[in-house]
Formats: sequence, C-alpha cells, structure tokens
Amino acid sequence: MEIVDELLIAPIIEGIQKVKGKEIIVLDLEEIPQSVCKKFVICTGDSSTQVGAIANEVKEKVEEEVGETPWHREGLQNRQWIILDYVDVVVHIFHKDWRDFYNLENLWGDAKWQKIED
Repeated sequence: MEIVDELLIAPIIEGIQKVKGKEIIVLDLEEIPQSVCKKFVICTGDSSTQVGAIANEVKEKVEEEVGETPWHREGLQNRQWIILDYVDVVVHIFHKDWRDFYNLENLWGDAKWQKIED
C-alpha cells in the first residue's frame, strides 16, 4: 500500500466504524489492468439514514486527518449506494440490499482483498 493510500484508508475505515458500518472490505485494484482506481473500500449500512451518516463521517474524518475532500460524490439523495471518489481510493457505502445486488466483490474478483473487523 502506498503512503497516499495509507493516509486515506485509515480515516475512511475509522469513519465507517464510528457509525457502525458493517462488512468492511478493502479491494486492491492496482494489479488489475485498466482498473478505475487503486483501491475500493466497501461497506454496508442497515438503513438509508445510516448510509448517509457513514458517508458524512468518512468525509469529515478524511478532511480532518488528511485535508482531502472527495473529487466526486454520488448517491447522496437516495442514500442506497453512496460513492465518495478520492481519485486513487473510491469508497462505496451500500444499503444491504443494494450491496447484495451489485456484488462488487465478485465483479472485481481478481482483486486482492482485506476484510476489516466491524
């Protein structure tokens, strides 16, 4: 993991854990040809309210600890699948049903992954 990735990953995970996000996985996409970024951080919330709260906490933690804001954000209105794009690291915050449906872990099945304790 590069230093930039480490600087982003730690506060992202802290933010997720603070709001009780579940099933946290970090996918390493660096060795996947034509991948969209270096890392995905994926987690699940039990409700749309929790999904929104996780996104807010991650954004605040990263800004506070690293001074970075997301380059792009998606899904803030419906809060079923929120994406926070930090260019090299993209955070996917799913409502449980949506995570099961899109199944990013299998879509990027060639990637190395690390499960983080809730």
